[in-house]
Amino acid sequence: MIIKRRLPMVLLGLLVALPTLGIPPAYAAEPETEPVEPPKMELVLDVSGSMRAKDIGGRTRIEVAQEAFNDVVDAVPETTDLGIRVLGATYGGDDKKVGCQDTQQLVPVGPVDRVKAKNAIATLRPTGFTPVGLALREAAKDLGTGETTRRIVLITDGEDTCAPPDPCEVARELAAQGTHLVVDTLGLIPDEKVRKQLVCIAAATGGTYTSAQSKEDLTRRIKQIVERAKDTHAKTPAKVTGTDVCAKAPVLTAGVYTDRERFEEHRWYRIPVQPGQELRASVSIGLDRPLNRDYGVLLRATATDGRELVRGNDAGSGRTDVLSTGLRWSAADDEDEEEAEDDDQGGIFTKSTTKAPEPTVVCLVVSNSFSAAAGAGQAPGMPLELTIDLVDASPAPNSPGLGRGWVLLGVLALAGLLSGLLVGWLTRWWVAVWRTR
Repeated sequence: MIIKRRLPMVLLGLLVALPTLGIPPAYAAEPETEPVEPPKMELVLDVSGSMRAKDIGGRTRIEVAQEAFNDVVDAVPETTDLGIRVLGATYGGDDKKVGCQDTQQLVPVGPVDRVKAKNAIATLRPTGFTPVGLALREAAKDLGTGETTRRIVLITDGEDTCAPPDPCEVARELAAQGTHLVVDTLGLIPDEKVRKQLVCIAAATGGTYTSAQSKEDLTRRIKQIVERAKDTHAKTPAKVTGTDVCAKAPVLTAGVYTDRERFEEHRWYRIPVQPGQELRASVSIGLDRPLNRDYGVLLRATATDGRELVRGNDAGSGRTDVLSTGLRWSAADDEDEEEAEDDDQGGIFTKSTTKAPEPTVVCLVVSNSFSAAAGAGQAPGMPLELTIDLVDASPAPNSPGLGRGWVLLGVLALAGLLSGLLVGWLTRWWVAVWRTR
């Protein structure tokens, strides 16, 4: 009985492993819903006097930034609304009061006009002061408000020279307004003081900080941020606070959530999974400060009794730079295991129909192996984004019919037989020839 039931499953596993078969995957991807509005992003570029420095491969910082901008403008999807704002671009005098008001929007936030954007960028020349705080505040106004996340990408090579307003305080102010605004910061050859300021801005809004020391670094990083904005803008993360044990963890439903996790910490959440549903979860952690090597994030689903149900895809893969991972689980997985155990003992598994089905509470835990590099602070924790989805379960049938797979199985068996005969014949021929020598 056991052999009969398991043989088709073994054969099915063999056939699925063969890429030439073309069998569709067991789980079909869920259709993506259309976003309510397009992604909105504004690039904020520092054009202050320090951008004249010629220390990036023998070229000035502004030249590198302009070329990177052109590459990014070419790569921005048609569905993304893009704006460009500059700071320190027009006033070259010594009056600080005037210079600290020097920020302008070159391209309004809207559908991408590549020619207009490139022409605006090409005319920029390093000029004045560095009013970062004011530029951030104005960029937030440019993006407006709405139900979806907006992003500001700040590119600068120096510290704000005009505080107040202090850029860090402005970032906290914007985050407190609940306008779903994220600020990502990119530092061009930053010193330690500049790095701390940019990390603070990013951390306050759940954004990321990166140091770019070449045109390739800058282009690649901006493109990554644009792609992230395109993929995640449609669902605004809700703030949630995980706990250190499952019993006290917040109960989550389908949605996108944001939290903060300290180094080497575990954050627990609870998800009720109804009978016939499948839990799909993923987590991403943003690197908003320098880390030591060999870092990673792990996502696991456990039962309330501590028994592990499943862990993230990258766990155990040997990678040491995992920043995102995901998993899927349904109650049917546990039922299959229980049925197999009963069969091994000669028992019969019968699903109860007398008791009303109840949801299974799954404990989801996010862990990390991050450690701070020298000078990096522990607080606040690293920004994480957790996505929860509950869909109809689609488990593989218990006794699948192979259909035309039987034909392939016969072909494989015949090919194996012929290969064995051919190898045997060639071996006998070689032995016979060898003996005659």
